[in-house]
Amino acid sequence: MRIIAVDDEEIALESLESAIREASPSAEVAVFDNGTAALEYASENKCEAAFLDIDLGSFNGIALAKALKLRAPEINIIFSTGYSEYAPEAFEMHASGYIMKPITAEKVRYELDDLRFRTPIASQGKLCIQTFGNFEVFADGKPVSFKYSKAKELLAYLVDRHGAMCTNGEAISVLWENDDDLDGKAVYFKNVRRNLIATLKECGCGDVIIQQRGSIAIDTKKVQCDYYDWIDGKAEGINAYRGEYMYQYSWGELRHIDIE
Repeated sequence: MRIIAVDDEEIALESLESAIREASPSAEVAVFDNGTAALEYASENKCEAAFLDIDLGSFNGIALAKALKLRAPEINIIFSTGYSEYAPEAFEMHASGYIMKPITAEKVRYELDDLRFRTPIASQGKLCIQTFGNFEVFADGKPVSFKYSKAKELLAYLVDRHGAMCTNGEAISVLWENDDDLDGKAVYFKNVRRNLIATLKECGCGDVIIQQRGSIAIDTKKVQCDYYDWIDGKAEGINAYRGEYMYQYSWGELRHIDIE
């Protein structure tokens, strides 16, 4: 995760930076003492979160937040200030959070655990999978691209099955649930399955898939997944849920009912 921190007071900025680094040691943190420099940096670098002091002089934190969101609508804005009267204006623009000074690692950690817009969780050596909202797959923090959209959907269905083996026939019936010619999809499915395996191998994650004759499954221990975190009662998964599950797949609605 890349985070920017902005405060025009040197001591306050040092304190904010220290709290962010303590709360999220793996984050890349860029600090600025003025809004113009911060905006220039954010224009050239994708940033997932911004901790902004509100009282920044002529280019105040509210104005900076609006400018940042024009460039990156899903950036998480967390305001930090010593004045509570700014809270109504901050929340009117749907900020992710609002911290009263003095800033502590505990306060920062609380906000990072409950971001308005989720960010992919980096996990070294593991494929990162997002199921809440639309289904997305990340390797080394970058979206994984599949030649066939059905290959991505097959992976989604395997994730949904939480490690249970799935026969080729079952997968075909799910991927083409409204098609009357399921027998004719057998050859196409072989290509879909082959593309899924090849794509994951290219990402260095080929061992994520377990293959048996006529069946396939996902190794849940080798992926990081918000749904699995939710099952295990982890804060990452619970906080990630925003009322949607694999939104682009109609068959995901059955699981969504269980989650709710």
